[in-house]
Order: sequence, then C-alpha cells, then structure tokens
Amino acid sequence: MNDRERFGSRLGFILVSAGCAIGIGNVWKFPYLAGANGGAAFILIYLIFLLILGIPIMAAEFAVGRGSMKSAGKAFGVLQPKGTKWSHYGPLALAGNYLLMFFYTMVAGWMLYYIYEIASGKLSGMDPDAVAGNFGGMLGSGGTMFAWTVIAIVISFGVCALGLKSGVEKVTKVLMTALLLLMVVMAVRAVTLPGAMAGLKYYLVPDFHALVENGIGNVCFAAMGQAFFTLSVGIGSMEIFGSYIGKDRSLFGEAVSITALDTFVALVAGLIVIPSCFAFGVEPGAGPGLVFISLPNIFNAMPAGQLWGSLFFVFLSFAALSTVIAVFENIIGFCMDLWNMSRKKAVVINLFVVIIGSLPCVLGFNVLSGLHPFGPESNIMDLEDFIVSNNLLPLGSLVFVLFCVKKYGWGWENFLAEVNLGKGMKFPNVKGYILFILPIIILIVYVKGCLDFFAGQGLPTYAAVIYVVIVLAIFAYFIFYRKKGTVPNTPAKA
Repeated sequence: MNDRERFGSRLGFILVSAGCAIGIGNVWKFPYLAGANGGAAFILIYLIFLLILGIPIMAAEFAVGRGSMKSAGKAFGVLQPKGTKWSHYGPLALAGNYLLMFFYTMVAGWMLYYIYEIASGKLSGMDPDAVAGNFGGMLGSGGTMFAWTVIAIVISFGVCALGLKSGVEKVTKVLMTALLLLMVVMAVRAVTLPGAMAGLKYYLVPDFHALVENGIGNVCFAAMGQAFFTLSVGIGSMEIFGSYIGKDRSLFGEAVSITALDTFVALVAGLIVIPSCFAFGVEPGAGPGLVFISLPNIFNAMPAGQLWGSLFFVFLSFAALSTVIAVFENIIGFCMDLWNMSRKKAVVINLFVVIIGSLPCVLGFNVLSGLHPFGPESNIMDLEDFIVSNNLLPLGSLVFVLFCVKKYGWGWENFLAEVNLGKGMKFPNVKGYILFILPIIILIVYVKGCLDFFAGQGLPTYAAVIYVVIVLAIFAYFIFYRKKGTVPNTPAKA
C-alpha cells in the first residue's frame, strides 16, 4: 500500500480529475440545452442539480478510492464486510471503462482529423453541402477512421506509459492549461462577432417563457441528466484518482473544485458556440452535426476562419484526449491491482485490446453499417453508448452511493471520516438524504433515460419497462445480498 503512486501536487489531481470530467459533451450538448431551455434559468437549475447530485457522487467515488488505496476493481473487496457482494461491481466498472474507450477514442480521432482538415485548408471555400459531404465521407472511410482512432489511442497510452507524475499529471496539466487559455481567447473572439449579442441574449438571459413552453418537468430532467453525465461518475473513472492522493485535503472540497472547473468549461463553451451560430445564422442544434458540419461552415465565413477553426478543433482534441488519458489510467490501475501487472505491461496489453475493441464501432459507420442494434437509424456506437451512459454510469453511481451509506456496505461513519479528512470544505451530515433521496434521483435519471432511449429508437414502452426491471434486479442482488450473520463494518476511529 505504501508503494502506491501519488500525484505530485494538488493542482495535478484537480486538473487530471477535471480532465476526465471535461469532454466533448460540454461543447456540443450543454450550450444547446441551455439556450433551448431558458438560458440562465436552465443554468441555475443545472447548478442546483450539480450541487445535490453530481458533487455527492463524486465525493463518494473519491472516498472509496482513498479509503482503499485501490482501483474500483479491488476497492469494494477491501472495504466491504465479509459476506457481501459489493465487489462484484468491480468487473462491471472495468467493462464500462473499456466500452467507453471503444467509441470515445474514435470520436477523439475525429477531432484530430479535423485539425488536419481545417489547418490544411481542405474545407476552405466549400459550400454547406460539401462540408456535410466531407463529414459523411470520413464516416464512410473505414481506413481513415481507424487510422485516426489508432493515433488517439497511441498518444494517450504513450502518456500513461510515462507514469502517473511524469506522464498523466504532467501532460494533463499542459493540456488543461492550454485548453482553458484557448477557450478564453475563442470566447472573446466569438462574443465580438457582428450579431453575436443576439446569441448572448439567447444563452445567458433567463427566458421563463421557454421554461414554461418546454415544460418545467422536462427542463428539470434535462438539467438533471446533464449535471449527472457531465462528471463521468459511476464506473470508477474518478475513484482511481482518489486512490492516488494523500490525506491532507478534504475530498468534498476537492469535488467542489473539480465540478466548478467542469462547469466553467461548459459555460465558456456556450460563449464560443452560441454567439458564433447566431452571428452566421446557423441553428445551434445539438450533436455531431453542430461540431463537424455547422461550425466548419461558420469558420469558412469568418475572417481568418482557417486559424480559428484549427484552434477550435485543437481545443476539442485537448478536451477529448484529457478524458481518454484519464480513463486509460483507470484501466491501467485496474490491471495493476487485479493482476499485479507492471505499468508498462498493462499499457502494452491494453493498447492492443483497445485498438481491437474500437474496430466494431469504427466499422459500424461503413463496413458494418448494415447492423442496427435498436432500429434502422441505430449503429454499434449507439449500442455501446447505451450500455455505458444509460446503464453503467447511473447504476454504478447508485452502487457507490449506497456502499458509502449502508451499514452492510462501507458505512456512513467510515465514509464521513474519510471524505472529511484534511483541510477544506466538509461533507454535511445528511445521511437521510444520501440514503433515501439521492438514490431516488439516480433511479429517476436511469428509468427516464431508458424510456426516452427506447422511445427514440421506436421501440415499445413495455420493452423498456421489462428491460429496466431485469437490470435493476441484477444490480439489487449485489447491493442488498449478504450472508446470514454478516457483521456491519466498524466505524473508523477518530
């Protein structure tokens, strides 16, 4: 336990953890959601859900990591009472990290490819149809997609091979610092474009009419879902970094700092995207089309657009790669803990595992485009994303939360002692909220997310209900199971 790698600084821990949380969803989803659901009114609701939902779950992950000094693969086994089955979630968490990387590395490859496309001038002078055709051409080329995916994988595992301090921490500090500087520069440029003020008003001025028109319940769920998924909690991606830090700072305070940084990036991304869309008459719709079709058209129409377009995709690449590096570190930590591998061996083995594992998703847009897991418009990426985002993230978060509060888990007293150890903000003594209300909120996110997904794929509601019941029964087994005579964990000594 004493030879566990450690971060070299508190800043390194915060930036690496924030790098894991900050991803492309901050750019192509949050600005649109905010603008379409009441602007500043939506942002206020979103911040409330971050406070009551995201931060407690992140603090729970960090506490399990620091309390066990292990990855999620072994953490539950170290902390759980004998006779319980919490540790059975470890392999599911590892599977979630792998599945996430099987499609997220491909998207990171898209970002790197578009730096090349725009910086080389290949998109300059293209009309909107040609820009859309260029994106479709990339998706249709399995070789191009695979090559850029491999580049993203090799870069990220190369960073992890250098070690926690010399690789992950040092490189992520550079990536995150450059990302934040690029964002500020681009936001200043975006808000000074002619016509940008209309975009600022759409994004930042409270629009209670839009709030009522969209339905307060729908807006609240949109804010709840975004607040939950933006922090990458539930599959141990944050837990691993808790295992790498010392006892000098309270984990609740660190969770607040990381969440604040993630929120800053999301808000500033909106200041880049929304005013730019309004300045050039582009609908700020969510999804890949905004980033790879609408925005390149904006850059083509903008003075010095080739420069600004290149910088934008550099920024996106940094956001994507910081997430990939962080999750790769989690996978490596799993392998070192579970099978006593050296870091170098874990890197080499997983380099090939992730490259091979990414193939179905890459080929799902071309060679395997005839495979439709959920319906005629779905592809392999939809399947992998559904398993991770709609299942393992919310249900994994439920496991972490209940493990930290139930007496036949780690226990509330042990969790509170660990999360509040050190200087900084203290986790409030709100056991009733964490035990009853927070799990209900997570279950609402899970059930509503599955129902919406099935409906979006044209599948019957009863199929979604049956699916949800079966999955919840499986998770309930290792959450509530315990052998007769199992003794609760003893509270940690002060």
